[in-house]
Amino acid sequence: MDLLNTLVDKGLRREAPTRGEALAVLATSDDDLLDVVAAAGKVRRHWFGRRVKLNYLVNLKSGLCPEDCSYCSQRLGSKADILKYTWLKPGDASRAAAAGLAGGAKRVCLVASGRGPTDRDVDRVSETIRAIKDENEGVEVCACLGLLSDGQAERLRAAGADAYNHNLNTAESTYGEITTTHTYADRVDTVNKAHAAGLSACSGLIAGMGESDEDLVDVVYALRALDPDSVPVNFLIPVEGTPLAKEWNLTPQRCLRILAMVRFVCPDIEVRIAGGREVHLRTMQPLALHLANSIFLGDYLTTEGQAGKADLEMIADAGFEVEGTDQVTLPEHRRAGGAGGGCGSHEGAGCGSPEGGGRGSAEEAGCGSHAGTGCGSHQGGGVCGTAAPVVPGAPAEPRTDLVALRHRGAGTDLAPNA
Repeated sequence: MDLLNTLVDKGLRREAPTRGEALAVLATSDDDLLDVVAAAGKVRRHWFGRRVKLNYLVNLKSGLCPEDCSYCSQRLGSKADILKYTWLKPGDASRAAAAGLAGGAKRVCLVASGRGPTDRDVDRVSETIRAIKDENEGVEVCACLGLLSDGQAERLRAAGADAYNHNLNTAESTYGEITTTHTYADRVDTVNKAHAAGLSACSGLIAGMGESDEDLVDVVYALRALDPDSVPVNFLIPVEGTPLAKEWNLTPQRCLRILAMVRFVCPDIEVRIAGGREVHLRTMQPLALHLANSIFLGDYLTTEGQAGKADLEMIADAGFEVEGTDQVTLPEHRRAGGAGGGCGSHEGAGCGSPEGGGRGSAEEAGCGSHAGTGCGSHQGGGVCGTAAPVVPGAPAEPRTDLVALRHRGAGTDLAPNA
């Protein structure tokens, strides 16, 4: 396809595709899907080789959030049966992080629900960051605490934080349909505060909330303009008890096309498959490694992920390798010019090889996470061909059986999944 050849050439030059080209990727047929994955995989390999960066989430404070984000099980008014607890002590948080680091993670993401941190909260998280860094040489720490006030990003950086995550989630034109208690502009402001403080900015999206192709392209181009070092691509996990519990809009094929589009628009940026890959990609998860160069290991904030051991086996079986703390995630040009040393790491923990330095294949092409239709096996329409016929491109029946709320790990007495 001429389109794919053009996109590969542009990706290798770090040139953005046109809006029409990005929309065309999302409109490709299932018959062309493997060609799309292969093309985006060339771009991924060029900048990131065959390395897969592992990230590990620690939910410092679960539930009880005053914001009304429709996709979130921790939101105001949520009826989801999730864990609810206040701040973990720094030592407890450090021990929770250790489980993920032992499994091969090189970045720990410290997350707390809420509108944004108080100054006391920043002190508490700063102590946690120092505790983790004192015990683990070379680890990257990313904080995700909501909207930042003036001076808070600088304080987190001084405490040793490498990165700050704050997702745009969806297009500006549709943001008010998802959240009313803060604005899209508030989110952009926080990403800019992280940049200005010298933190590596991490900002991404959630697919599967009923958005159009145009909405998806809008938010990805907005992310490119913000120039984060990493872009998490979440796929909505429709959790019972939230307003979007009935939104099962994704197929694994659509997820792969979304990841490919993100890779073409953000060729030299760490693309991370975040929540929902297990629910929506299922047995097609290894394909996603050809598009994205980063995944979360183990569980998410309020839902369970694939077993950590299975994640590691999947990476090895697909011919990829786990990125070590001695390897740099981002290409040289981004490390030299990006805030915080690129990819959230400082001096060498970032991401990858410069032009052409990739060693192998592409990242992950899968949709990665949340939404919920999966590869279409069983009940109502799967690739197995054992159930009712499926219209190409149409979501399968909701797989609510694949959505498991987290009741282990941080905030519990049970061992974590890592």
